[in-house]
Amino acid sequence: MTSMPDQIEGAPLIKPSTTDHPLYDQVVGACRSVFDPEIPVNIFDLGLVYTIEIGPENEVDITMTLTAPGCPVAGEMPGWVAEAVEPLPGVKQVDVHMTFDPPWGMDMMSDEAKLELGFM
Repeated sequence: MTSMPDQIEGAPLIKPSTTDHPLYDQVVGACRSVFDPEIPVNIFDLGLVYTIEIGPENEVDITMTLTAPGCPVAGEMPGWVAEAVEPLPGVKQVDVHMTFDPPWGMDMMSDEAKLELGFM
């Protein structure tokens, strides 16, 4: 992917989440119920969920990644996330998108995940 000319130097590559939406914490909780089968930590604390956008009609748009592009569950993980979020009361629809830009790195993990995996 080439750099877009209108991209502001130093601007984050990851879009901000809709953290002030009333459903945000519930969506995060649902994401925390999904685990990477190879790592005993949920995908949210691993830093695999990049953006949770919630629209005016409670449509949820999640952008996520995997620890590696060749992850054996690459085709299944977005479905697991959608299945976890869709049943939440008030959620109209869920779309999960996969991206590898920026690539995932261990620095994206929460302190809890780093502690659990012995990196702290």
